[in-house]
Amino acid sequence: MQLLGHRGAKHIHLENTMPAFQAALDAGLDGIELDVQRCRDGTLVVHHDFHLPDGRLIAALEFSELRLDGYIVPTLEEVLVWAKKTGAFINVEIKLETIATDGREHGVATFLERMSLASQTIVSSFNPLSLWRIKRLAPNLDTALLFDNQSAPHWLLDHGRLADVLGVSALHPHHSLVTPALMARAKNKHWAVNVWTVNDASTAQRLQQMGVNSLIGDYPEVLLATRALQNQNVKTVHS
Repeated sequence: MQLLGHRGAKHIHLENTMPAFQAALDAGLDGIELDVQRCRDGTLVVHHDFHLPDGRLIAALEFSELRLDGYIVPTLEEVLVWAKKTGAFINVEIKLETIATDGREHGVATFLERMSLASQTIVSSFNPLSLWRIKRLAPNLDTALLFDNQSAPHWLLDHGRLADVLGVSALHPHHSLVTPALMARAKNKHWAVNVWTVNDASTAQRLQQMGVNSLIGDYPEVLLATRALQNQNVKTVHS
């Protein structure tokens, strides 16, 4: 089971920053989840919200304006260079709420292919059109459909039709939506199930017992304790 730090180790360092990402690896996690925004000049940056803490819209700013603000926002390229060096697995979430694209899918696909990172990345989004564009641009990249209680229509959970059309490799449901029925459908379709945001031990253990593929959470110690328990159970079975 893979363990990923949600925006890095966000309770040790500021989320979606290089120190937070390194702290997640140092704690023993397999990698990180991060969010991609696009500046006005086309630079892809790693930041969860569409706005900076001072309220300014990232899409309306040049990258140099982010730096001048004194708020250190890493570029996607910086993080991918780090991932290439460390071997960290990266879940790249594309943050885009519009039907039209601003080119960020092309930028993400270009970086991942140019740096030969397909084997250690997965691209996720709540936006089906972003996933569709990624697969058209780079069919070899793994993609994942994100959904929660607000975004998941009944027919998606019952039949997985949208995931089928998109050709995704994985489902990324909120932990509250993971059920035996969902796991059975995913197994039948050969989809991995990578779950967010898992922050308590009982939830993590329940999901591990259901056979999810990855846990994404804010607290490395919670995720690592689940892995330790899993390893202990395996040793008990084989002893």
